[in-house]
Amino acid sequence: MAEKEKQEDVLDLGGHTFYSRFILGSGKYSLALIEAAVRDAGAEIVTCAVRRANTKEHENILDYIPKGVTLLPNTSGARTADEAVRIAHLARELGCGDFVKIEIMRDTKYLLPDNEATIRATETLAKEGFIVLPYMYPDLNVARDLVNAGAAAVMPLAAPIGSNKGLVTREFIQILIDEIDAPIIVDAGIGSPAQACEAMQMGAAAIMANTALATAGDLPLMASAFKDAIAAGRKAYRAGLGRVLTRGAAASDPLTGFLRD
Repeated sequence: MAEKEKQEDVLDLGGHTFYSRFILGSGKYSLALIEAAVRDAGAEIVTCAVRRANTKEHENILDYIPKGVTLLPNTSGARTADEAVRIAHLARELGCGDFVKIEIMRDTKYLLPDNEATIRATETLAKEGFIVLPYMYPDLNVARDLVNAGAAAVMPLAAPIGSNKGLVTREFIQILIDEIDAPIIVDAGIGSPAQACEAMQMGAAAIMANTALATAGDLPLMASAFKDAIAAGRKAYRAGLGRVLTRGAAASDPLTGFLRD
């Protein structure tokens, strides 16, 4: 990407500038996954579940995060707003910085976010100076409340976590993109580069993915494919997609009619 294009089209989150629009969710983290995401997908943000920061006696996910990559601790495991706030405080004390992704789930079967509790936690943490990125089920009124509560972006799910089903909630995400004055980061359920491209050309600000990369046969190649797809989708959105005909057809060249003369 040319330097001029970088300056013109950047992702701003809480006053921090990012050139990549791919975010790695590290639920299925491994050194190979993080390396491929940073090297081949260009990820500048990597999430970290605070409760999993130390999963083994001598292993720490923080050791896997390269310098220059922003850590986005999440509150995975929280079931209430209070639990999410406590996890965010713990992450800050551990030196993870002021970014936090709010995840609050009472539902253990489908892992759907608790939107009401997410609004409460967002308001509390935003007032404390956190840069809050809340994970939510796509609902326009909830998204508005999250932005009013101080969210730096809104992160609607595309499909259930880990499902790779793609843009199941496509129409609702489009409403958020059209109506919310904040970055919309599509999170959870994106299973292929094509789906990431579609979300980006809809106008999404960024894509978060994990399972699609972690379960790929060739991890580095898939990471690279996501990078290309996200860039292509962003360019298509900025260029302005052509109109879609509801019926019939239209000649691409107005001069083709001379063949009938």
